[in-house]
Amino acid sequence: MTTNSPPIGRLYGVGLGPGDPDLLTVKAVKILKAAPVVAYFAKKGRRGQARAILESWLSPASTELALLYPMTTERHFQDPVYVETLGAFYANAAEEIAGHLSAGRDVALVCEGDPLFYGSFMHLYVRLKDRFCVEVVPGVTGMSGCWSAAKLPITWGDDVLSVLPGTLGGPDLARLLGACDAAIIIKLGANLAKVRAAILEAGRSSTAIYVEHGTQAAERILPLDEKTDDLAPYFSMILIPGEGRRP
Repeated sequence: MTTNSPPIGRLYGVGLGPGDPDLLTVKAVKILKAAPVVAYFAKKGRRGQARAILESWLSPASTELALLYPMTTERHFQDPVYVETLGAFYANAAEEIAGHLSAGRDVALVCEGDPLFYGSFMHLYVRLKDRFCVEVVPGVTGMSGCWSAAKLPITWGDDVLSVLPGTLGGPDLARLLGACDAAIIIKLGANLAKVRAAILEAGRSSTAIYVEHGTQAAERILPLDEKTDDLAPYFSMILIPGEGRRP
């Protein structure tokens, strides 16, 4: 007697965009409404921003799979404990999703912004891509959402745009800021004071714009020079526009 194996499910990496639920693509919405399992990342003990964005689009028939980070910014990303803990978390999360896929259930693993641009999806993608069929659905990036919310033309003509993590060292940030035409500085949080000092050293503060919760109800946009404190959400960013060639 021949036993037919169940079909293998497909993994979808779905970009949720910068925060406004209306900024999901049509394709993303179609997949979310049809997927038997919808997985999302959140910090342990919290609902998470991805789940908040999903609220408008989740099907009641879908099984929700919350992947809860055991830690986020409590330790430095080079700390061996952080590396070991997060590595084990991603490995376990990949196997949990693999269980659904092996049972024939498609899984939509969502990610704020775009899945392949600093997205947590990538950590599971590299662990699953050789075992299962994967489709990636791009999303509006956080930086695109923020410069649109700020109504800030970011690059002109031949401008070179650099995307710089605020987790870099101050001297590296200042050097890179001095070598580019336009810049986006992400991952601020506790790094804001260091980032501000690097921007001042590079002589770029006069055009720097601070954005937090871009495209969301709590959105806040102001010149960096007018932000007098060093408190910032981790996913806030600073925009420095280029001034390049134009007619």
